[in-house]
Amino acid sequence: MSSLHGVAAAIDYPESRKLDLTEELHGSTVADPYRWLEDDNSEETKAWVKAQNQVTQTFLSTLPHRAEIRARLAEAWNFERTGQPREHGGRWFYHHNTGLQNQSVLMVADRLDGEPRVLLDPNRLSDDGTVALADFEPSEDGSRIAYSISRGGSDWNEILVRDVATGRDTGDHLKWVKFSGLSWAKDGSGFYYSRYAEPGDGDELTQKNEFQKLCFHRLGTPQSEDRLVYERKDQPQWGFNGGVTDDGRFLIIHVSDGTDPKNRVFYRDLAKEDAPVVELLDKADAHYEFIGNEGDVMFFLTGLDAPRHRVIAIDVKQPERDFWKEIIPEGKDLLRDVRNVGGQLICLYLRDARSAVVARDLAGKLIREVELPGIGSVDGFAGRRGETRTFYSFTGFTDPGAIYRYDLASGKSTLWKRPKVDFNGDAYETTQVFVPGKDGTKVPVFLVHKKGLVPDGSHRALLYGYGGFNISLTPGFSVSRAVWLERGGILAVANLRGGGEYGSEWHAAGTRLRKQNVFDDFIAVAEWLVREKYTRSSRLAIQGGSNGGLLVGACMTQRPDLFGACLPAVGVMDMLRFHKFTIGWAWEKDYGSPENPDEFQALLRYSPYHNLRAGTRYPATMVTTADHDDRVVPAHSFKFAARLQECQAAGGPPVLIRIDTSAGHGAGTALAKVIDRTADEWAFLEAELGK
Repeated sequence: MSSLHGVAAAIDYPESRKLDLTEELHGSTVADPYRWLEDDNSEETKAWVKAQNQVTQTFLSTLPHRAEIRARLAEAWNFERTGQPREHGGRWFYHHNTGLQNQSVLMVADRLDGEPRVLLDPNRLSDDGTVALADFEPSEDGSRIAYSISRGGSDWNEILVRDVATGRDTGDHLKWVKFSGLSWAKDGSGFYYSRYAEPGDGDELTQKNEFQKLCFHRLGTPQSEDRLVYERKDQPQWGFNGGVTDDGRFLIIHVSDGTDPKNRVFYRDLAKEDAPVVELLDKADAHYEFIGNEGDVMFFLTGLDAPRHRVIAIDVKQPERDFWKEIIPEGKDLLRDVRNVGGQLICLYLRDARSAVVARDLAGKLIREVELPGIGSVDGFAGRRGETRTFYSFTGFTDPGAIYRYDLASGKSTLWKRPKVDFNGDAYETTQVFVPGKDGTKVPVFLVHKKGLVPDGSHRALLYGYGGFNISLTPGFSVSRAVWLERGGILAVANLRGGGEYGSEWHAAGTRLRKQNVFDDFIAVAEWLVREKYTRSSRLAIQGGSNGGLLVGACMTQRPDLFGACLPAVGVMDMLRFHKFTIGWAWEKDYGSPENPDEFQALLRYSPYHNLRAGTRYPATMVTTADHDDRVVPAHSFKFAARLQECQAAGGPPVLIRIDTSAGHGAGTALAKVIDRTADEWAFLEAELGK
């Protein structure tokens, strides 16, 4: 065991002022001594952040393998990689990274395999790589792109327009955009997007995001003249995403209510001037996802009467349910997505969290099952009705993957691009096991480790999970994890209830009053890893981000004896106040509401911040967050870390917080920052779990 445990007792943690603040909530007295850390603009909070980072960086600088790990991460990440190509107006658009560029560059070429040129290089938008290209959408004729950028990792986006031929911006500039798509009008006159009202000065990163509006921006006009397409002043929590159909006939409006998978779908007939918005699917009784249309007939992927999803067709001339047609019935596997391309329905399934792909015609008749290279994850198959080919990517835990060109007529896949990564994936194996949970539920777990590994309890193991918001964890390559594996670690990825791996019932089993099931599943997997001698508790680490950060926080407070180290990232740690900041209110669909007495009691029972107990020996912990995280505001991590340092038993392992600057919830983070953070995490784990 590393001697660094002894060093931990000497850590002089920064002072965290305690408030004598309690509240009576639903009959319970609740203390909140570190609420002052919610004010990210106060000088006291800024000083606390600086002091915590100084202590953390001083500690990390003593770790013996930190520089070595960082060098290897940079070496392994230094490989050329290309994104899936998209064709518009005879031009091909795709992302490209030469290796260690902080942000991938948007390229354009006149032929698929022609010489590309740089269309937009986000690395030139800032000195430190912290301005990211969040999204882009070419116009129908490929002459322009609308693109959105994010600064410092914030969810707030700015939308600009660039002329493809000249590579220069047109002057169009839209602000206060968040959680928005981009969809061009068929004639290229402008595009649809979603925005919020401008927040108050200084409140940009914390103010509640409500009353989203769907707007249309006409090129060459100021944002103040943008046309309001749809809003609901009676529904502050509804969100709108507008998309024009492939034939240009309809504007499809997906209407969300927080993170609830159950949604609404409205539409406007663009062929008729001043046509009203029609509330086609207005009951929010299931998940509905527009796939495409053939004239007046619209195809939807839905969970209505089908927890694992099916495909239906609705004729807008006869929209009543009696006239709906089932095109693809529910099967034994989760139908997670359907792409309408080239007159086919490409169905992307999950079979025990692994990808399978089936091609069908528009009547639902089987064309073929698409042959895949192995066990892994597939993404892609995008395109329009006139396509004869499309592209998809395939990747696995130890396979960096490749992009394939798929011929829709023959079903043949041809390699288009394969990255050359300095990592020998053949030296490792991936298996899937099904671990019995506390209540007997079988929890799927992917295990990745060196071939020939002997389970003798001696290995460092990293258990990763999420378990929420209907999100599925599927096999995928990560340079960070590759280096962890190279250095002798075991990787375990658990598919917990609350996720989307098996459809709506699996998701619902880990929400609201049943959220404890998620933590029980994760703990059961950890116990299984120890019981089966893949590792032992002192050499077992757990990791998760966002909702996964909550997972780690809840499990380490419930079972501090079970883990050697914990890495909760950008976690939701105060379950009684999460709904008061930015988009936090939307998570009530998964967590329940602190305003509801029964759900409040359930939240209080597992809220990480509120369940830390003084004098407990908690595992070595490095909390990570970022100053521009306006998804899960950093106050969650600040308060948890302050309370954790207060409660840690004398002489216990280090409990630190690492606060990144000019970074946010994760998306668009500069590669150099990702490498630095990962090096710190792996060096911390190696020291605390023992080399």
